[in-house]
Amino acid sequence: MCQSQEVGITLASGNLVMKSSRGSQIGSAVRLGIVPLCDCAPVAVAQEMGIFRRRGVRVKISKELGWASVRDKIFYGELDAAQSIVGIAMALGLGIEKLQCEVVVPLILSLHGNAITLSNELDPRKIGDGAGLKDFLEHSWKRQRPLTLAVPHRLSSHRILLNEWLSRNGLFADERIEIVFLPPRIMSGHLEARLIDGYCVGEPWNSKSILKGIGWSPATSGDLSHGHPEKALVVCGRFLHEHPEKIRRLVASLIEACALCEDPDFSNELISILSRKEYVGVDAAILRESFSWSFRVGSKRIRKEPFYLFGGDAVNRPTSDKASWYISGLRKVGLLNQVEVEKVISMHREDLYEEALQECGTA
Repeated sequence: MCQSQEVGITLASGNLVMKSSRGSQIGSAVRLGIVPLCDCAPVAVAQEMGIFRRRGVRVKISKELGWASVRDKIFYGELDAAQSIVGIAMALGLGIEKLQCEVVVPLILSLHGNAITLSNELDPRKIGDGAGLKDFLEHSWKRQRPLTLAVPHRLSSHRILLNEWLSRNGLFADERIEIVFLPPRIMSGHLEARLIDGYCVGEPWNSKSILKGIGWSPATSGDLSHGHPEKALVVCGRFLHEHPEKIRRLVASLIEACALCEDPDFSNELISILSRKEYVGVDAAILRESFSWSFRVGSKRIRKEPFYLFGGDAVNRPTSDKASWYISGLRKVGLLNQVEVEKVISMHREDLYEEALQECGTA
């Protein structure tokens, strides 16, 4: 699978290809998937600021509900690449979820960007940063079911981070806690409907619940694993083999966009772009909370480093160390074996990243 197909684009002039401002052919579009989260920002910025076009690659963005859709569409050839959790590359490359095809990770798009949100029914005065959760479950939990916490995918960074938080607080593999899997966009609604008691997810879906007064956060992902890799560009292997030039230009465009996302003077424009329905599609006030330099933890606001890290070689380079973070975290929950480690590392393609740096003129 992971098939791609060249399709001519007919313009008003009757030509079958477009020309970039650099004079190179753009041709058929790269079908690029996103999930509506703040860390789709590099893709949105590259599209809306004309970076893709200027670098000679045409991109058709497909907004997906969640990571399972991204996985399926890459496998069945409906997407050529995606802003994605690294777990999708692992799922497809290793066939963990029965669908298997070649994929590569030529770029890390962001670090950090997640938080844990709990229902207001879980008293922050008793639970604090999580240290009081075990005692709360023993003495104050009244429901006739396990405490139910959601993450977006069983192979996501959120699963690793939630496991770390539970482990720190003496609740690893506790039978009183059930972990379920939900698309990010619907988690806040499920929390409000009392179908779940909390979740670990990317922004803006933590801030949405906090601002709405239905949830609070005991920890951010930077607290739980400082410097952890988050979203990546996942590329279908077959598309890479057939169109290496397009992927080089795609990665170069996203490197440029990542740097722009780091610029404080660009923050208002960034929020305006992400608020559009074709991207995150939430009120700008929620997005400002997501990108602020403080975060509501419990009943207080704490100063923090930028909630997201998008740009710079230390962020964007797809190193074996970043792959190892996922490997270590998922092995702790029994989802990887030793044989698969080298395969995961080999998916992270620094050579493709270096080629894109050459395209950027920054190597």
